[in-house]
Amino acid sequence: MTMAADNAPAQSNARLFGSDPMAAMLRALGMEYIALTPGASFRGLHDSLVNYLGNTKPELLLCIHEEHAVSLAHGWTRVTGKSMAVALHSNVGLMHATMAIFNAWCDRVPILMLGAVGPMDAVHRRPWVDWIHTASDLGALVRGYTKWDNQPASVPAALEAMLRAHQIANTEPRGPVYVCLDATTQEQPVDPAIELPPLDRFRPAGPVDPSRAAVAAAAAILAKAERPLILMGRVSRRRADWDRRVALAERLGACVLTDLKTGATFPTAHALHPYPPGLYVTPEAGVLIREADAILALDWIDLAGTVRQACAGQLPGAKVIHCSLDQFVHNGWSMDYQALPPADVSALASPDRMVELLLEALPGDPPRRPAPRRPAVGESGPEVIEGRLSVQAMARTTTDALADHNPAYIRLPLGWPGDCCRFADPLDYVGFDGGGGIGSGPGMAVGAALALRDAGSDRLPVAVLGDGDYLMGLTALWTAVHYRIPVLILVANNVSFFNDELHQERIARVRGRPIENRSVGLRMSDPPNDLAMLARGQGAEGFGPVRSVAELKSAIAESVRKVRAGAVCVIDVNVAPEYSRAMSSTLLRQIPSAT
Repeated sequence: MTMAADNAPAQSNARLFGSDPMAAMLRALGMEYIALTPGASFRGLHDSLVNYLGNTKPELLLCIHEEHAVSLAHGWTRVTGKSMAVALHSNVGLMHATMAIFNAWCDRVPILMLGAVGPMDAVHRRPWVDWIHTASDLGALVRGYTKWDNQPASVPAALEAMLRAHQIANTEPRGPVYVCLDATTQEQPVDPAIELPPLDRFRPAGPVDPSRAAVAAAAAILAKAERPLILMGRVSRRRADWDRRVALAERLGACVLTDLKTGATFPTAHALHPYPPGLYVTPEAGVLIREADAILALDWIDLAGTVRQACAGQLPGAKVIHCSLDQFVHNGWSMDYQALPPADVSALASPDRMVELLLEALPGDPPRRPAPRRPAVGESGPEVIEGRLSVQAMARTTTDALADHNPAYIRLPLGWPGDCCRFADPLDYVGFDGGGGIGSGPGMAVGAALALRDAGSDRLPVAVLGDGDYLMGLTALWTAVHYRIPVLILVANNVSFFNDELHQERIARVRGRPIENRSVGLRMSDPPNDLAMLARGQGAEGFGPVRSVAELKSAIAESVRKVRAGAVCVIDVNVAPEYSRAMSSTLLRQIPSAT
């Protein structure tokens, strides 16, 4: 396709420049948005997006910080399943964005990141600033946690690099990619007849099927199993795949465990889902792993660590079927591949294709044993602890108050009690950040809410964030207000980096030192941050601090009305410095003892 025929510029001009076909390529790739914090290194591309394409497809999304730009794309992709473009300014913008890039990498989320550098030809550099913002190999900064990077030296090479990057990002296992565009290449005049590659001949590869032998072996193990267990990990958000996963569990009579790191993957109220989801497997859920005679792990994050924890460091007695494509992106820099998992059948394949093929291979008889009953769960205790809501009271009140408003939980904090997770649809919970990077929550919330808004969904976008996460990323709210993206954010404000309090308590206990000092250097209480005021400073509505169930119910009711009318609302909920009891005990077990 030629540029002149297929991309009518907003301001018609006989001349074309290198960044014009680059912008056209983004449109051809189906990019609806490009999130960015402005920078001179991609001023050519910026001009092309605005004055050549008319700021439509893709539309610019202005962010206050590069980390927010990548987090926004991350949240958007979590909902849509499609990749978003992000522009990152030279070395300084890329360095700002690295934490969010790592999150996307660990979460296997495809993002097309366009960096910029130069001019690489030193003759064209401005004094001082162009020199300090130019580097020989910017991709090296993120090469350990991107699927691919490239620094093309011409316009045709840039077009091919963008196309290849998009293809690689969206081929399973998916992930972020980075293409660095030379400033001089962006700004040089080019032939108006330059052609884009025929995109229909360069599509990403489809889902990878497991081998027939792997399907047959897995089906044989599962068909004979008396106590089968499914560990539901990174699977698709498509409703048809969700229904097939339920059908497989029911066909087998298999118990199912789910993980809060991966979003909603299975109905939590189903009889075959006996324990609430969490970031770690609880001791009660660990019993299922020890007693299982067959385990089907569908791209479960840290399979080896999970079974080792449940089996006290020993290999599981069950036959293990491990289905995942993750091995294809493991590298020597990041240890996000976790410990080496045992597997009696290993399938390098798409987990949802494995489910589909297993349903075809297994007999259609009903389960050989009655479905297990869902055990009684839930914690009791005081609603208020020293003038602050308990985490359990906040979670229960929030869940009950929002139940009738069709909420889509975009994010939940580290200490959220699993028994307050009521997931019956893939959009009931979008997922975690991937890499444990504090500060991503607000940006991901804005991106996910944007996707829900554009889809015309009646879902209420809700994010529950920790106070540290909120404070590090709160200027992302300005983008939501500016682009009229409604979202409700509740902040579980315990005035502390509380996860580290548990670490410090554990260390103090091991060393025989005062646990009363665990909060030194971790509490944000002198002075306390005014989280509602900070929200109002971004143009959002701010409520709180609330310290009782009645106040929380009232704030939620008013916020829901405002969000439904198009507002961005933040509720500061003062909670006690604690996690749910199950979460606290589980986290403390993750901290190694001193030797």
